[in-house]
Amino acid sequence: MAEVATSRTFSATSDQLLVVVDPIARRADGESVRIAKDVIGAGAAGTKVCLPDGPEEFARALSRRGSRRPVVVGDDRALVRAVELLHRQRELAACTLSLVPVGGAVALARSLGVPTGAVAAARTVLEGVERRMDLLVDDSDGVVLGALRIPPAGGVTRLREADGGAGGPWLRTCRSLVRTLVPARPSGIVSAPEAGPARLRVEVDGETLVDLGQPVEGVSIVPGVSGRARVEVRPASVGAEASPLSAEGRTVTVSGAHFRYRADAVVSGPVRTRTWVVREGAWGLVLPAG
Repeated sequence: MAEVATSRTFSATSDQLLVVVDPIARRADGESVRIAKDVIGAGAAGTKVCLPDGPEEFARALSRRGSRRPVVVGDDRALVRAVELLHRQRELAACTLSLVPVGGAVALARSLGVPTGAVAAARTVLEGVERRMDLLVDDSDGVVLGALRIPPAGGVTRLREADGGAGGPWLRTCRSLVRTLVPARPSGIVSAPEAGPARLRVEVDGETLVDLGQPVEGVSIVPGVSGRARVEVRPASVGAEASPLSAEGRTVTVSGAHFRYRADAVVSGPVRTRTWVVREGAWGLVLPAG
């Protein structure tokens, strides 16, 4: 994960904070949410807490933050949602985010260096240091903070958007989450896992790393160092295991048969082609000093 340390530190006495608590986090672990609010509120006078009931209120709270520094209390999906909203509003470069990870999916937060304990994460909000990090932006204006995988690990399950309000509160919550995470992509239906090698063309900065004639088991793309993504292709092996192919570059294009991909905590697709471009130091996250 590429990151550029800055000298900017944060002070509880000089910063006005907006704490946005993801509704799924409140349902998943209300005690951790309470702890985070108490620690931050005690350390930063004038902190404003927002408890949105859904994705529209979540987006509205961020867009109306004014000069307040936003703090997201939620899981990896809430962080990705916040970054994507700010990116689409073209406000990401001027905004520094903080995260208190609450919920079941916190692997991305951990990989970025955010403490996963509520107290430690809340103290980082108050006393941490901004780190500027690279971002992958695709041609549908989606963002990738960490790893991208083709095909998505463990197959693909997409929720039905039909059936109105059937399925009870849990299913309605999941449908709302899917709509929030992938607002620019068409809704899908439940589908079976994709199995077997795929035939894909992978190009890095215009140079072909693998072509359609070579079946591949998988492709991974992650933000690397100094505005360059690291790309690894695992060819399908026949007999002896084939060695992975790797490259670095600023632009990565994958095309071929319809494929799905997992970017951070979100599965997208199917698509026939997708291009990702590295934006160096595009977003800032508050992490522990040192």
